Amino acid sequence: MREPAHWGQSKYNRLVHPTWSQDTYIKAYRFAASAHRWQLVPGTSIPYIMHLSFVSMEIIAASAAGEVPDADLAVQCALLHDVLEDTLVRYDRVEAAFGEPVARGVLALTVNKKLPRPDQMPDCLGRILSQPREIWMVKLADRITNLQPPPKHWSKARVREYHREAQVIHAALKEASPFLADRLRLKISEYAAFAT
Repeated sequence: MREPAHWGQSKYNRLVHPTWSQDTYIKAYRFAASAHRWQLVPGTSIPYIMHLSFVSMEIIAASAAGEVPDADLAVQCALLHDVLEDTLVRYDRVEAAFGEPVARGVLALTVNKKLPRPDQMPDCLGRILSQPREIWMVKLADRITNLQPPPKHWSKARVREYHREAQVIHAALKEASPFLADRLRLKISEYAAFAT
């Protein structure tokens, strides 16, 4: 009996031979943990590194599904995606530690808070769309992770805005990963209960 052509190559090999390096993961994780060491997930007592771990877990799951050509790039950017936005770490430090492709990806994922709020996400998405699809996937994974019960101090208008923004992210980036796009679509649907 002949084995199916996919045996021993696709799913099995992806799981046994991941396309991302554990050493690279640990390096990025340590860097992010140090940079975010005093921060908590907003509205909780959970260390911020947990959010970054959840985002990277979404990327690793997409990698196991065979959808992340350069999972090392995606995993590093997932762990580092908020260091420029939320810490004192500068671009040149990220570039020196992780290389230009990672630094450019992290910069694209960084919201420009100097812009008025309505302009921030369109600006960020414009920069993300000019990056490799792995960076698109990080933004999908980030919003999947963030669509949890909103902080208690958020107004209903802010919750609705966040829900609408998730729909915009899905529409703009869904082509990068059917796996992550489906996950985000489900989270958007669940989050609608908070927005109504």
